[in-house]
This record gives sequence, structure tokens and C-alpha cells, in this order.
Amino acid sequence: MPSLLLYGAYGYVGTLIAREAVDRGLDVTLAGRDREQLEKQVRELDRPALNFDLSDPVAVAGAVDGFDCVLNCAGPFSDTAAPLVEGCLETGADYVDVTGEIPVVERVREYDREAVDAGVTLLPSVGFSSIPMDCLAAHLADRLPAATHLALGVNSVRVPSVGSLKTAIEGAETESNVYEDGRLERIGPTERTRTIDFGRGERPAVAMPLGDVSTAHYTTGIPNVEVYAYVPRPARAVLRVYPRLEPLLSRPRVESALKRIAGAVREGPSERARERGEALLWGEARNEADGERAVSRLRTPDAYVVTVQGSLNAAERVLAGEAGAGYQTPAGAFGPEFALDIEGTSGFFDSAVDTERRPAASR
Repeated sequence: MPSLLLYGAYGYVGTLIAREAVDRGLDVTLAGRDREQLEKQVRELDRPALNFDLSDPVAVAGAVDGFDCVLNCAGPFSDTAAPLVEGCLETGADYVDVTGEIPVVERVREYDREAVDAGVTLLPSVGFSSIPMDCLAAHLADRLPAATHLALGVNSVRVPSVGSLKTAIEGAETESNVYEDGRLERIGPTERTRTIDFGRGERPAVAMPLGDVSTAHYTTGIPNVEVYAYVPRPARAVLRVYPRLEPLLSRPRVESALKRIAGAVREGPSERARERGEALLWGEARNEADGERAVSRLRTPDAYVVTVQGSLNAAERVLAGEAGAGYQTPAGAFGPEFALDIEGTSGFFDSAVDTERRPAASR
């Protein structure tokens, strides 16, 4: 049976993925740098574990060697992705992660040529960011092949895990990002806003620096991509004042203190909350020259449910040899229907080209 190394197995998301991997009967080995946390998890799941950090490339390669695929769940991925990717390239293991960070997606793509030469698959962003949005983007590109602009949006307000909070704090200085004419460009935190009907009435949304910006661009080849998220009024107020707070928040001591505070926050949403949660996704492809446009929507279960199911669905297909060598995106590797493999996902809800119709099922 192909073997899977799960790094960051004891975090909130990692634990959910580890339990599901065991339930699926996968040959999974738990991994991370916290020996005590790993020992607790070994007792719970009765699976082997490897204790190592990522500061020593020789140790990383030695730990990864012999595994068919590494699934990285340890954020901030700006710290963990590159060492694990390099270990995979050295040993021939495939690499998968659940990052939602644009710089990480872009950095992993820089290893594309080395990965092709090594016969290694590099597939970042196989969680809630970016499976549903990437598949929606691919679906819209199929509907409107001549599209020059792509706008995507998500309505999913939920309590983040500790790991997500720490990742957000670590990258708090990052401004919103969009693709313009095939180049990644920075914009201010509230520079672009629009009103979006996600299927249940219009909601205010703000352009956000989500990893889907990059994956959607690489999947579709559309040169202009922006991603929006529904942001409640209090959060919009914070975004507006953020530029004045940035010099303070980016100081190492302040950042470290915020991470300690994040560590005291409840670890993540309860099982009941995950079962009841959902997300509504919207996408619009348009051709600027002739005004033609297409709109589609997608509904998914809770973001954490998507991440758990989606990451393991991706890892299983990579282990089965279904993804090509080199840098891949979720929909680029497995097609736009890949999102529908996640239980509880509904779609795609299409509106006709050049019209906007609210789908009856979403009323």
C-alpha cells in the first residue's frame, strides 16, 4: 500500500485529517516537531510517528525518504513548505499541502522544473483554499473560453483554528493581491469592493489575498483574477484602519505576543458547528472586448470539512498516480468536477451566459 507522511498531524486541522486518514485505512505516519503531542496522538490513533523539525535539510530528507507522498498541514506554510518540498525533490516523494497563502503557492511553483525532472508532483492548496474555488474557476473557463477577466467570491464566516490565526498574524503585513495582465499586483486592503449575490441575496465583499488568486490564474490561464470574500461590517472597519496599525503589528515583539494570544483561543469549531457549517461560492468570467460573461455558483459544506475531505481525496489520487509531475493545481490536476467529490457539495449552479439568474435551489 502506498505510504503517506502527515506533517503537522497534531494541530487542529492536522488532527481532523489524521483521524479521517485512519478511518479510510490509509498507510499514514504521523509527523511533526512536538514529541509530546505526537506521543499523545500515537496512543489515540495507534499509528507510527516521526519527530523532526524542518531546520536541518539532511534530517528532513532522511525523514521523508521511503514515503510515497507528504501531506503538509503545518502552518505558517511560509515556514514549512519549502523545506518539505526540497526534501521531497531529493527523495522522490510527492508533495501536497493545505496552504491558502499566495506567496507559498507562488514559491512552490518555482520548483516546477526541478519537480518535472525528478518525476515529483507538487500540489499545494488542496483544502478549502483552493479546491472549490479552483474548480469553479475551471468550470467558468470551460463555459467562456475567451474570458479575459475572472472574479471569484466566497461567503463563509467561521471561527478560525489556532493555526489559521497564527498564519494570518505571521502574514499580516501582506496587502490584498490580484492578477492583472498576467502579473501579480498588490492593492490596498479595502481598495476593491463589490456587492455579490452568492445565491441568497446581495452581500458586501472585499478583495482578499487568498491563495485562490494564484491557483485560479494558473489553472485557467486567465490574465486578470481577483478573489473577494464577504466581510461583515465590523471586520470591514478593521480593514480600513489596518494601514495605520501595520507598523505596530509587524514588529517582532508584537507579532510574537499576538501569536501567544492566538494560542489561548479555543482550538477550532466544534464537531456540531462543522456539521452545520456551509460556504457559498460565486464566480464570474467575462470577456472585456465583447462584454460576454458567465456566472456560476457552488455550495460546499463547512470549510474544515472541505479541507479534511479534499486534502485526503487529493493525496489518494496523487498516491494512485493520477497527477502529473511538476507543479499542479487542484482543478488542473483532476478537472473542475473534483470539487464534487467532497460530500455535501452542490453545483455547479449556472446562470446563462451574459445573464444573471439566481438558481432556484439557492433561494
